[in-house]
Amino acid sequence: MGKIIAIHSYKGGTGKTLFSVNLATTIALKGKKACLLDMDFRAPSLHAILKIKNIECWLNDYLNGTCPIEKVLVELPEMSNGGGKFLIGLANPSTEAIRDMSAKDRKWEMRALGRILSLRNSILDEMGIDYLIFDTSPGLQYSSINAIVSADIVFVISTVDTSDVQGTRRMLTELYDLFEKKTYMILNKVLIDINSKHGKEELSEKLGNTHTLPIFEIVPCFCDILKAGGNYIVAKEKPDHFFSKVLIRMTEKLEHL
Repeated sequence: MGKIIAIHSYKGGTGKTLFSVNLATTIALKGKKACLLDMDFRAPSLHAILKIKNIECWLNDYLNGTCPIEKVLVELPEMSNGGGKFLIGLANPSTEAIRDMSAKDRKWEMRALGRILSLRNSILDEMGIDYLIFDTSPGLQYSSINAIVSADIVFVISTVDTSDVQGTRRMLTELYDLFEKKTYMILNKVLIDINSKHGKEELSEKLGNTHTLPIFEIVPCFCDILKAGGNYIVAKEKPDHFFSKVLIRMTEKLEHL
């Protein structure tokens, strides 16, 4: 049975979208079927990262009830191996579409939640997708809450920046605990040597007693990835990179959740 994963963060700049696209790519390259949906309607970026043009329908259109999900999804065969599949559904990046999504009322949000919940049947069951991944908006946006409500697993991407750590702690009680979701933290861009005793103590001090979330992975900060600025997919272009190996380890752990 397939799983729905929501990838979330307290604020922007944590590397959430980079993680989402590389995780989906890793899953597809390992011969599984992954579907990635851009649910960051306020700042969509997957279209630029994946360089996709000529979109027939946007995810916005599906949530507005003007097209079926099948017309939204685009297959990227170059991003998969050995029977794997990579499907992508994109959010409309136009200024008009962003304004429109920001102005939706509560009734629309409830209808949108119903459409998101129905993806379990249409994408996981009917299409046989192994992992449906939501790349969400940071913070407490309605689209993020809908994604978390619909998910089986939530990955919270956080840096060790003080504001990020404290914001994530607030969301733990205001959001993740509220919906009783299986939630894990991924510490990203960590500039601490976690293999040394001093490094472990420093990391523990930075986190303090702020979290009860289990840490799924600790990912170092990679200057080459930051300098690349999302111009390539690490998991695809650099399979021997340490970041790619972290993602492979994550996909193996995912199978046991």
